[in-house]
Amino acid sequence: MPVTEIERINLKGEGVSADGMTIPRTLPGEGIDVAEDGSVRIITPAPDRVAPPCRHFRSCGGCAMQHASDPFVAAWKTQMIRTGLAARGIDTEIREIHTSPPHSRRRATLHGRRTKKGVLVGFHSRASETLIEVPDCQLLHPEIMTGMPALKALTLFGASRKGEISLAVTCSEAGLDIDIRDAKPLEPQQLVELSVLAEKFNLARLCWDGEVIATRNPPIQTFGTAVVVPPPSAFLQATEHGQVTLQAAVAEVLGTARSVTDLFAGCGTFSLPAANTAEVWALEGDESLIHVLDQAWRKSTGLKKVNAEFRDLFRRPVLPQEFSGQDAVIIDPPRAGAQAQSIELAQSEVPMIAAVSCNPVTFARDAEILIKGGYRLDWVQPVDQFRWSTHVELAAQFTKAHIARN
Repeated sequence: MPVTEIERINLKGEGVSADGMTIPRTLPGEGIDVAEDGSVRIITPAPDRVAPPCRHFRSCGGCAMQHASDPFVAAWKTQMIRTGLAARGIDTEIREIHTSPPHSRRRATLHGRRTKKGVLVGFHSRASETLIEVPDCQLLHPEIMTGMPALKALTLFGASRKGEISLAVTCSEAGLDIDIRDAKPLEPQQLVELSVLAEKFNLARLCWDGEVIATRNPPIQTFGTAVVVPPPSAFLQATEHGQVTLQAAVAEVLGTARSVTDLFAGCGTFSLPAANTAEVWALEGDESLIHVLDQAWRKSTGLKKVNAEFRDLFRRPVLPQEFSGQDAVIIDPPRAGAQAQSIELAQSEVPMIAAVSCNPVTFARDAEILIKGGYRLDWVQPVDQFRWSTHVELAAQFTKAHIARN
């Protein structure tokens, strides 16, 4: 049978041959043999092929790129950003990527299922409903791994024989914060049983479909000098390393700014550190997030004023004149980007923009809008906090070309 050569890697991390065949876990330059049953044999390995560090890699769908060397993955993710910008005719400095270490993923959604012999808790196999246990996972934070008995006990308690439950787990400074989703409805007497489980496994907080069942200790996160208690399953940067790296990049852009607007502010990942030196107008479309941001600021000492506003920036973006007097803007939208808001921001006279994005394609689209409005893209900082995945994040600095920075 003729050998098929892999020419490139697509956005899903799959190898692609000249005739368009996609083969997961292959690399450019490799010669492969595809059997009639679909199994793949590597005939000619690429120099960047490595032994996967996790023994679950071939069965678990949690990671896509453990067969590739770290330098290869770093270069590939950086190229994803470069290619996205080039498609919009944009060229700029792209800094060296910062990659989070193994065992650092502090939030994850696992799945649980009851079986005849007990329970299974883990990740799904690639493109499958098959559930794979991952006792030696190289991705998850050690605190999550040591919490597996708690996840199994909660699965046994809450899952039916016919379906799965989702277990959204976050490491907090007070212990694990767990939100059970897609579970069977609770009876009133079961609330006490769940509280007992939370106590037994030393959980910081236990929630059921977003409703708090038990809080032993507030599941706090620290942003700058402020302490935040996020709502159940709230967005949080995937690793502490990633959070610190993005915060440092944003702080570099803000410099000595004294008035800052934070768009899509979330729980205050960037707003609260910025308030150490600047007054901040923080806007967020999720009312529960903006509430805890406001509470965190009010309970802090030594911070400048933070005006926390609930506002749907997709339906009601901040208009150019509303940015009057602002020294800098932070914008960190979801994967869909912020096209409508970028159109308005491009018409403003804000000197500096610190942009954070988890999608190089929508970032490039929004960057083009800002550039056409008179901004210059000074640099991009890639951040890989979803190690061994196909995801890449970034921070970037935009400067209004005709306005001198203070």
